[in-house]
Amino acid sequence: MHTRFIDAYAGLPAPLQSALEPILRHDDFPAMFTAAQVNQLKSQTGLDDAALAFALLPLAAACSIAPISNFYVGAVARGVSGNLYFGANMEFRGASMQQTVHAEQSAVTHAWMRGEAQLASITVNYTPCGHCRQFMNELNSGTELAIHLPDRAVATLGDYLPYSFGPRDLEIATLLMDSVDHGYHNAEGDALVEQALSACNQSHAPYSQSHSGVALESASGKIYTGRYAENAAFNPSLPPLQAALVVLNLSGESCLTIRRAALVEKKDPLVSQFDATRATLKALGCDQLQHVQL
Repeated sequence: MHTRFIDAYAGLPAPLQSALEPILRHDDFPAMFTAAQVNQLKSQTGLDDAALAFALLPLAAACSIAPISNFYVGAVARGVSGNLYFGANMEFRGASMQQTVHAEQSAVTHAWMRGEAQLASITVNYTPCGHCRQFMNELNSGTELAIHLPDRAVATLGDYLPYSFGPRDLEIATLLMDSVDHGYHNAEGDALVEQALSACNQSHAPYSQSHSGVALESASGKIYTGRYAENAAFNPSLPPLQAALVVLNLSGESCLTIRRAALVEKKDPLVSQFDATRATLKALGCDQLQHVQL
């Protein structure tokens, strides 16, 4: 079992511990459960979907990186596939506050990066802030996305974000988590660049058309990719580096062990990710960034 889960696991009810042990015993647990695993956990514990997600929140929060706030937030997103995806807030010492990732953003991005088509609900241990409510309003789930919070009746995103402004107000037809391929090609480079290009082709940037993708190579030799997720309100947009860091962290690796990175983006974009990507990577101890412009 990955060391970060040990304390949280010890505090879980015995039936849930027993059901989770065969899954969590492996260090490479990907911080997600397939629909088949979810059904097995529910069968063994007697928990329904909502109760299971709440019970798993301590494990999700254990993935949090919060050296600035020391405030640990976990989230569990449930896809229409039946899969469950962990999310956790992430802060980066030495980088600007704008590079922070909120737990809801993390869970949404985690599901998106693993190929989930749409979310049915998200469970959080603290009330989503306005930033996250706006971020989730970009989703193809729309304002019908169910929000589960401790000691509160289930409500929709629309309940938490009345009179919302989002992509539909701007007549944007392709929403976050919709399948896309922007068709970029001919990026010269190795496998790291090729994966960053693939991420760029799947990025969500309907407002600026500044598609971009990042690929990170960790000390283990594994490659993690991230796609840009733009937002109708602009500020809640999530950079591609943060998306890659979400998957790297939730996969159990340290953000401080990145050996090299590649950023692929359009040439002369309205919104460039280069400066922020380079600065954040430097704060994480990585100076090897390959910048490819299409």
